[in-house]
Amino acid sequence: MKFFPQSAFGQTALLIGALLLTNQIVSYLSVTYYFIQPSYQQINSLVATQVQTLFEQDLISDNPRRQQFSLRTGIEFYDEADALTAGLSNATYYRFMSNQISSELGGNTDVRLSTESPYRIWINPPQNPDVWIVFPMPGVGETNFSPLTIVLLVIGILSVIGGYIFVLRMTKPLRALQDAAKQVGQGDFPQPITPSGASEMQSVTQAFNQMSSSIKQLEQDRNLMTAGISHDLRTPLTRIRLATEMMDDSHDWVKDGIVQDIEDMNDIIDQFINYARHDREEKRERCNINVLVEEVVQARLFDDNHTIAQKLKPTPDLMIRRIAIKRVLENLIENAFRYGSDHLEIYTLFDAKRKQVVYQIRDFGQGIAQAQLPTLMQPFTQGDSARGSAGSGLGLAIIKRIIDMHHGEVTFANHPEGGLLVECRLPI
Repeated sequence: MKFFPQSAFGQTALLIGALLLTNQIVSYLSVTYYFIQPSYQQINSLVATQVQTLFEQDLISDNPRRQQFSLRTGIEFYDEADALTAGLSNATYYRFMSNQISSELGGNTDVRLSTESPYRIWINPPQNPDVWIVFPMPGVGETNFSPLTIVLLVIGILSVIGGYIFVLRMTKPLRALQDAAKQVGQGDFPQPITPSGASEMQSVTQAFNQMSSSIKQLEQDRNLMTAGISHDLRTPLTRIRLATEMMDDSHDWVKDGIVQDIEDMNDIIDQFINYARHDREEKRERCNINVLVEEVVQARLFDDNHTIAQKLKPTPDLMIRRIAIKRVLENLIENAFRYGSDHLEIYTLFDAKRKQVVYQIRDFGQGIAQAQLPTLMQPFTQGDSARGSAGSGLGLAIIKRIIDMHHGEVTFANHPEGGLLVECRLPI
């Protein structure tokens, strides 16, 4: 259902609220049918008996006796015109009272109740339709009925507050666990969560803390291993390069090939190191994405073979790791030149609705097969062999890690007019 909550908090709150509402309705109906209704039925029966007694004693037609009776009991007698003047027009008709009294008096009886002080019952009996008999209701008023409503209202409010506190206490550890899981998924490792809540929730929290600690240790071991392998590989590569430089000029073609292979291997090693280190040592600073774009483009002005068109719109500043985001721009531009076209376009804009700063890089090459787009950013995945992809396959994976580290998103799509369009979104 569209309006049915998806979160555990919402579902539990809805369940408790529905149960409390049902309980209140049942309680109110129970009080009404088993306490209030019998009381009204008893009052109606007493009123009907009193009316019958008045007619049996012939008090209605005996004016002196009727006046004395009115002074002694407070019961009044009016004709139609006097009754309207005395307040009949402001009295409310009640069908259930009229039906019960009518059955007891043996004819159609009009029963009305004054809802303003003084509270009175107006009876138009079938024995004499020209007279209205008014019975006072001393001691009956709003105070007789308001306590029930107030008590039920207080019980309902306290129940809702208690249910809210219960649900909040139950879901608060879940929210903390959710936030910590997101951080671990993005490569951050928060401090261990203090177990709280029910015993099952505490067990889950302790298991998560242990898992997070194990992943962190595994990450550190991998980084150490990657750094060690990279260091060990550079030593023989350096010796090979020195040996190559000592070759005579007649083997220049061999020497150039070996040097090129060594440079490619060094680039691959650098990618492994960049992939492992995450750039987490760098602190965040306030920066504008347009400034970074202009710096990256400015550095390529000396490249006569490549051109970049900038279409930048005003954007707010971001708290980002400046060097890391700049590396993303440089890598995306390099990939676009290498595998796309010699001319690129860079767009920036501010998505006010989603509160995100967006930058896009478009090349005018052949694009990438639609089936390969979802796997582009997986480690060791070659984006498009048809475009001549080469290397370790870690470049786009590094870009995704950096963007994820900033809680952003990166997408690849083929432009409708040709070429590949890369879009990065960073929240403000």
